[in-house]
Amino acid sequence: MTEIRFPLPDVGEGLTEAEIVQWRVAPGDAIALDQVFVEIETAKSLVELPSAFEGVVTELLVTEGATVDVGTPILVVQTADAAPGPSAAAAPAAAAPAPGVAESAPAPAVSAPAAPPATVASHAPAPSEGGGAVLVGHGSSGPSGTRRRQRHPAPDVAHEHLAERSAPRPPAAAADRPAAASAPARAEATFPVIAKPPIRKLAKDLGVELSRVAPTGPMGDITRDDVIREASQASVFRNIQTPEQPTDREDRIPVKGVRKAIASAMVQSAFQAPHVSVFVDVDATRTMEYVRRLKASTDFAGVRVSPLLIMAKAMIWAVRRNPSVNAQWTDSEIIVKHYVNLGVAAATPRGLIVPNVKEAQAMTMVELATALEQLTLTAREGKTQPAEMANGTITVTNIGVFGMDTGTPILNPGEVAIVALGTIKQKPWVVDGEVRPRYVTTIGASFDHRVVDGDVASRFLADVASIIEEPALLLE
Repeated sequence: MTEIRFPLPDVGEGLTEAEIVQWRVAPGDAIALDQVFVEIETAKSLVELPSAFEGVVTELLVTEGATVDVGTPILVVQTADAAPGPSAAAAPAAAAPAPGVAESAPAPAVSAPAAPPATVASHAPAPSEGGGAVLVGHGSSGPSGTRRRQRHPAPDVAHEHLAERSAPRPPAAAADRPAAASAPARAEATFPVIAKPPIRKLAKDLGVELSRVAPTGPMGDITRDDVIREASQASVFRNIQTPEQPTDREDRIPVKGVRKAIASAMVQSAFQAPHVSVFVDVDATRTMEYVRRLKASTDFAGVRVSPLLIMAKAMIWAVRRNPSVNAQWTDSEIIVKHYVNLGVAAATPRGLIVPNVKEAQAMTMVELATALEQLTLTAREGKTQPAEMANGTITVTNIGVFGMDTGTPILNPGEVAIVALGTIKQKPWVVDGEVRPRYVTTIGASFDHRVVDGDVASRFLADVASIIEEPALLLE
């Protein structure tokens, strides 16, 4: 038996420290290969660490909530094998035991002198080193399960439901009514949606489609909590309920983790890149009509469609016409990038993060909508990985979901342009000499004036506005 002292690894972004958020194992527990044994919070994200060995946990060296430097031992495991090295990591996957097995089968006898407790020198091997245990974002892994189950039927199934919906149904007898435990599952496949008037009003106020909500009520009905969970931004709920006044006179929140990283990045961006901001009011009526048509399309069944999708497409189109806004400044050169890793500013319980959709310029409308939805869900769950926030080229922030008309966003470090989409609401608008009610929004954008001159900034924002005014231009 060998004792292994596992050090806190660098998860791949050159980070120097991390906070132990939650242990998934306790002393005496068996630990399997690739089993997640701890959650850590780095300056960029919440990361789950998988085990690179198997055995029995003998000691947890760091308490939850403590911040430790990379390389500090955090766990002691007793294993039948020696500490894993490159050759051990390259062993066939078949040699790994099934999860839950305390110890592996005895390895062939090897003549070696007794050694003190070992410390793992590094984390899992790179993908080129073969199979074996891997850290998040590195090496091989099995197919990951989806974080959100599909609520909508496939297009062909949807037509069957519509046919069922139009056909009259006799009232069900009390004995035929579904049990409460299985009601939510059946409610997803039946029409109409069951929700009380106050719940319907709440859904309307929050912009939630009730057909997309998974009911959890005892009779398959949609509850208030169901609607709140489905709402597009968690922070929108803060104005619905007023919390009790805290008994403490003040709170002291340590500046660490994501909040510390946000502060550092914003100071760096604000004082190193000379910002210039421009704004434009836009008639977004046709965008709202286009969004409604997409929602009704069978091609977008089960995919969330919002004005942010049209804004993302507009920015990609405008970048192609004004490539210098999709660039990076260095002291010696300006790097213009001919691909778009579209960053989306996401407000999460852990703070503001900016994950990005890789190669967004090559995606269809459906692919981009799916990618944006998955990115948002991952961010809300706190599962965004550092690699998902790296190498962004341009960013959009949707402040309209908070009811804001516009703002002056600060650049994401390493980028030279960011666009803010304001709220879209009906306002008086002059059309052909007549004042009519139209859906109007204000688009704001900030640029790094070292790279983007005023004329380029204005042309880029005008191009974005032209798509919001007339989405048909995307068909060029």
